[in-house]
Amino acid sequence: MGGAKKASLAQSEKQQQMQTSKQEGKQPKSAKKAPPEKKGGSSDILTISEQELVSELTKMKAITPYQVASRYNVKVSLAKDILERLKNRGQIRMVASSGGMKVYSPLSV
Repeated sequence: MGGAKKASLAQSEKQQQMQTSKQEGKQPKSAKKAPPEKKGGSSDILTISEQELVSELTKMKAITPYQVASRYNVKVSLAKDILERLKNRGQIRMVASSGGMKVYSPLSV
């Protein structure tokens, strides 16, 4: 009933390559893969001053954290913090909030 498990096709091919390479005196090539490169798309630092940011945001009809994050190349969590800070200062106001989504609007000047 029991017994040894039959080797898969890939395993048997590897064993055959190992035997042929030993006979030829060569070592098999190891297929090492390079680790994937990390993409540095967003940062934790805002490169624009807050006054320039407010002047840019006043041109927009609706402001969301995702728009700020994608436009200024920062993380969404940082964009949320920035918008919350501007709301507390009275420079923008929250128009709608549903679930985790918040929509802000610039104050009319």
